[in-house]
Amino acid sequence: MNKSDLVKKVADKTELSHKDASSSVNAVLDAVKDALAAGDKVTLVGFGTFGVKNRMERKGKHPRTGKSIVIPAKAVPYFSSGKELRDAASAPAATKKKAAPAKKAEKAAPAPVAPPAPPAPAPKKGKK
Repeated sequence: MNKSDLVKKVADKTELSHKDASSSVNAVLDAVKDALAAGDKVTLVGFGTFGVKNRMERKGKHPRTGKSIVIPAKAVPYFSSGKELRDAASAPAATKKKAAPAKKAEKAAPAPVAPPAPPAPAPKKGKK
């Protein structure tokens, strides 16, 4: 589900127009973003908690050159799910939508295997 799907769902459940539902969803997301920017936690009982964790400066290696670098400290957002959300996500499979069964591939005749190539001759030692 993406943001436009969420707006559609909110509009259907609340009987708001698409424009009003979009404004509502944007207002909630902006409020969460503003609270996190201020360093606050946002707790929605039963759903989960949004917060900010501070990562300390640390040493790392540049993947291409292998040189040691310093990775600067930064704040990163996190989400911790609540019990009701975890329970809903792990509901029995009978209540969830079933995925379409995978199509079985037809068995094809195995491809012919070529014989291995002879080894290349060793280079001659000496002057060229």
